[in-house]
Amino acid sequence: MRLRWLILAVLFFARATMAFQFQSVAALSPIIIDRLAFTLADIGLLIGLYLGPGVIIATLGGAVATWLGDRRIVLLSLALMVAGGLLVAYSTSLPWAMTGRLISGAGGVVINVLMTKMVIDWFVRHNIATAMAIFISSWPLGIALSLLVLPTLAEFGGLELAWAGVTVSTVAAFVLFGLIYRSPEDASSGSGKVSLASLPWVPLSYVAGLWAFYNAAFGMVIGFGTLILIERGFSSTGASSAISLNILAGTIAIPLGGWLADRAGRPDAVILASLVAGVVLYPTLLYLPVAYVVVVLIIAGFVVGLGPGPIVSMPSLILPEHARALGTGVFYSIYYSVMTIAPPVAGAISDRLGNVNMAFIMASVLMAVAIVAFLRFRCTATLLVDGK
Repeated sequence: MRLRWLILAVLFFARATMAFQFQSVAALSPIIIDRLAFTLADIGLLIGLYLGPGVIIATLGGAVATWLGDRRIVLLSLALMVAGGLLVAYSTSLPWAMTGRLISGAGGVVINVLMTKMVIDWFVRHNIATAMAIFISSWPLGIALSLLVLPTLAEFGGLELAWAGVTVSTVAAFVLFGLIYRSPEDASSGSGKVSLASLPWVPLSYVAGLWAFYNAAFGMVIGFGTLILIERGFSSTGASSAISLNILAGTIAIPLGGWLADRAGRPDAVILASLVAGVVLYPTLLYLPVAYVVVVLIIAGFVVGLGPGPIVSMPSLILPEHARALGTGVFYSIYYSVMTIAPPVAGAISDRLGNVNMAFIMASVLMAVAIVAFLRFRCTATLLVDGK
């Protein structure tokens, strides 16, 4: 029992480290621009390169892990994060920095896939929604720590000290995982025979779409929310603070949602409450009196934030043990595909209509699509189970 939670702590730390590394370029962008004469477009490119290859790498990593074993591939992926991070730290030109981000991002994408699968392996029969919610909350924590810690390190010791902080964290994740992680006694040890054709594609696509549309909707709010609130009369600082409170409320709610799903034995109710809240509350923010907007943003962030734990635990219902690595890889490939497309589409629609408020309307629509995906998943998953 204690080992299970220790394993979760190690996986949590490693994924938080991935988020810490992902956000490092954005957190240090003013200093990078000043030191290396990079442009804002260069910074944007470096940020996007980290997760951009995930559409292909996620499935590939899952497939390789199926043959060679999860632990080996995760250790290799953590080593890629260290190597890529060092390459970025010592880069003096954009091409080398791009190469480093691609290498570290490939490692990060694969650990995201395989560590999700590892959480399923360890908790599939024991509080899985709670464990998955805790695991997922590592991402916003890592982002927040990067924004808080790295500029402070750079202020005291320059860019070199900040990059050293990123390196130390990734090395620590590699060492901790190597020393502590081991597979459950009843888990398969790799070399399994599974093909893409044998996966339960229909329910897997629905649940991946559910997770992607949910995140894309949330992305509309955090990506365009500040601009929308400024149009409603907020100051730039006030608008940014309000969106930050929305994110903070969601971060707090994530583990609570997992705990509620396991405690009450009603994960579907938690998911639907989360999605319906998004459908209703996001467009409501456009018409509320300004005095109530911040309160409703906090409420929306909290209620919508209850869903991630039970949502990401749903693939465990349809993926047999031998297919979890490959199936989780496909799950994340679909997720990365939607997340790559959704933000620019939202921006283009807002530009076309000349109305940034469309971002909140699109968030509501995406949450509604996520509800449809959830209902279809439940229907097809039930048919799959009944047909066995």
